[in-house]
Amino acid sequence: MAKIDGPVIVLSGGFSEEREVSLVSAREIAAALGGLGYEISMFDPADYPSYADMMVAIRARKPTFVFNGLHGAEGEDGRLQSLLELAGVPFNGCRYRACAIAMDKYISAIIAGFLNIRSPDKIIFPAPVRPPAAQLEKIGYPMVIKPNDSGSSVGITMIKEETELESAIKEAARYSRQILYEKYIRGKELTVTILGEEALPVVEIRPKQGWYDYRNKYTGGNTDYIIPAEIDNAIADRVKTMAQAIFKFMGGQVYARVDFRFDGKDIYFLEVNTLPGMTPLSLTPMAARAQGMEFPQLLEKIMELSLQLR
Repeated sequence: MAKIDGPVIVLSGGFSEEREVSLVSAREIAAALGGLGYEISMFDPADYPSYADMMVAIRARKPTFVFNGLHGAEGEDGRLQSLLELAGVPFNGCRYRACAIAMDKYISAIIAGFLNIRSPDKIIFPAPVRPPAAQLEKIGYPMVIKPNDSGSSVGITMIKEETELESAIKEAARYSRQILYEKYIRGKELTVTILGEEALPVVEIRPKQGWYDYRNKYTGGNTDYIIPAEIDNAIADRVKTMAQAIFKFMGGQVYARVDFRFDGKDIYFLEVNTLPGMTPLSLTPMAARAQGMEFPQLLEKIMELSLQLR
């Protein structure tokens, strides 16, 4: 694409529990776009009394484009996207409605079910209420307990027995008013990035110890990434087709990452991330690179597709 003339604002940091990840993503985005000659300004919501004040500052800067590098909370759940849309400022990725839907893991699973795509058995309960034993027994152990609306594996615990339940509930309740209790699916963890109309190569995630928690996501050397995933081509095609179907049905635009588990027989949908990380260990840049697209070109592609929505 032709280089955008005018300021490009990169949003960084914010208030969520994923602030540190956002700072890394935003730094990578700013460096890559700056290296291509774009005029970059960094904005951190934490530097302003309110989002309204930040929007006043953004509009005063008259940006040609805003690249949202925030993660979690209001940066990813549609609220900030709504503000940018109302201000008439072009920005990267999905619009507010798709972001809000994808941020709710339980609603996302319902949508997948409507498309005849399986997801792990689950129940949702308000925090910190403990669900009835009969409902938990239907799910069984091991079980994944997670906040219904957060990312980066924050607040998630995988438990093997009932004695671990209370501490897991307390941890999840720190990040959400609703908690998901979900059957743990043994097998391969797979993820697919959707970029425009294309599904990028399937990435297989193999933590060297434990599961793909926050520490294993963001500590170099803790996890192996296999691209393309070591699965049959037919399975890879099914995973891509499922990811595209869910993304489209949610009203997704531009790009997102869709996560699955594969137990050797069935594929289980987990969640959609409408603002994938852009750190050196993030999965979307890895998948793009496997497709022959380096990081700066990925960012320009995202900007190009986003501007087409104007």
